[in-house]
Amino acid sequence: MRPVFTADEMRRVDQRASRDLGIPGATLMENAGRGAAERMLAALPALGLPRRGARVVIVCGKGGNGGDGFVVARHLKRAGHRVSAFLVAAPDEVRGDAAGKYREMERRGIRAQVVRDDDALARALAGAELVVDALLGTGARGTPAPAMARAIELINGAGRPVVALDIPSGLSADGEAPEGPVVRAVLTTTFAGLKRGLIAGRGAESAGRVEVVDIGVPAAEVSRGIDTFVLEAADVAPHFPPRPRDGHKGSYGHLLLVAGSVGKTGAAALAARAAMRAGAGLVTVATARSAQPVVAALLLEAMSEPLPETEAGSLALKARERLNDLLERRDALALGPGLGLDEETQALARALVFESRRPCVVDADALTALAGHLERLSGAPAPRCLTPHPGEMARMLGITVADVQRDRIRTVRQFATAWGVHVVLKGATSVIGTPEGTVLLNPTGNPGMASGGTGDVLTGVLGAFLARGLAPTDALASAVYLHGLAGDIAAARQGQESLIAGDVIEALPAAFATLRAGR
Repeated sequence: MRPVFTADEMRRVDQRASRDLGIPGATLMENAGRGAAERMLAALPALGLPRRGARVVIVCGKGGNGGDGFVVARHLKRAGHRVSAFLVAAPDEVRGDAAGKYREMERRGIRAQVVRDDDALARALAGAELVVDALLGTGARGTPAPAMARAIELINGAGRPVVALDIPSGLSADGEAPEGPVVRAVLTTTFAGLKRGLIAGRGAESAGRVEVVDIGVPAAEVSRGIDTFVLEAADVAPHFPPRPRDGHKGSYGHLLLVAGSVGKTGAAALAARAAMRAGAGLVTVATARSAQPVVAALLLEAMSEPLPETEAGSLALKARERLNDLLERRDALALGPGLGLDEETQALARALVFESRRPCVVDADALTALAGHLERLSGAPAPRCLTPHPGEMARMLGITVADVQRDRIRTVRQFATAWGVHVVLKGATSVIGTPEGTVLLNPTGNPGMASGGTGDVLTGVLGAFLARGLAPTDALASAVYLHGLAGDIAAARQGQESLIAGDVIEALPAAFATLRAGR
């Protein structure tokens, strides 16, 4: 897992580096600029640019980000490139370590041109082969000043490849919605560690490829006290070692899937198929009596159990006793896809969530059943993994979707710790929270997965991993990562526009193979 920082957390890393480790700020700035220049030089061939002699325009602000840019200017010139620097401030406004780097740059024969109007900068950008954005760093907040905003617009309007230093200017390091223009980069060289704004929201679109540059602070010191991380393949792969030759279906767990109702049998079938593809040894689908024949016809490998139903064709409360019997011989429970919103069915869902002694996935209509009853979650006798989309999360909390989306990380952390559950808030960069307060961000997945049924697929995958005996955090992280990876593989095959939930299921074998290959 790679740590992810807020602006304040990154500031504390810099302070500890200077105070506790004795690393001067000027050294950190030099390391950052030199490392960024090295990444740029390595990227030149992929951008179709020459290894020497490229025309590079570096646009700098007066703060630390500008100081990084002054260092980059020196190193790129030393490597044989034609470097021009522009300063969106008066030279006497550059202070501290940045002022020292400004003077060093001048001593190397690079004089920054102060941006007094648009024309000179626009002409230089038009003639550039590469642009370096060194305007605003992680400490910037709110709307960029007019001069900065105009420089950002000119950079974007030039249509040249842009490398951003630390974070694209105009983007919030904490992932808040930008209040003005944001630089569009093809590469962002971020310093010491990933910033939240590069992972979530607008950042994923604005930052391009993100590379972390070591600035000389030991990794253990950088990550000290951090509780937000990005998942990597290496975090997931160890949970799926090669199967022993003497393994059998009983070795890989038996999942009880309580799902489906009249008209919603597809949700149950998708979740069950996904569970089988995710390696569950056995899957039983418990569904309404009149829905059971359809479910059985859709599933050759899974078993099905017809249960009493309401007049609406969904599970009746009197199915509870039979479900409790079934759970005695199952390893995990997945609950919710296509279940229905009948009052009896909702009461049954609550009883299962609050009373079952098996690890449980709670999704879809079962999440709706929890609204107004969240306080009982903390008393559940076994781990609970909730998988809401923003609308379901808002419904459970009694707030708006906008409230949920305003700070997805905080929403998830507070929910998981308050009720003692594991939760994933689905969407672009799904956010996973644990009862201990750790948050994991998932980098896999794509917009093509925004179609009906893909959430049911995640429920099945997660249920399978719980049935196989994975710990809740490991099961949830692995399910979300592999689900997104399968979606990416399916999108490469089908295209995002044509992607459907069944494509994600069929791509699960390739996702496991990719994981094993370490790609």
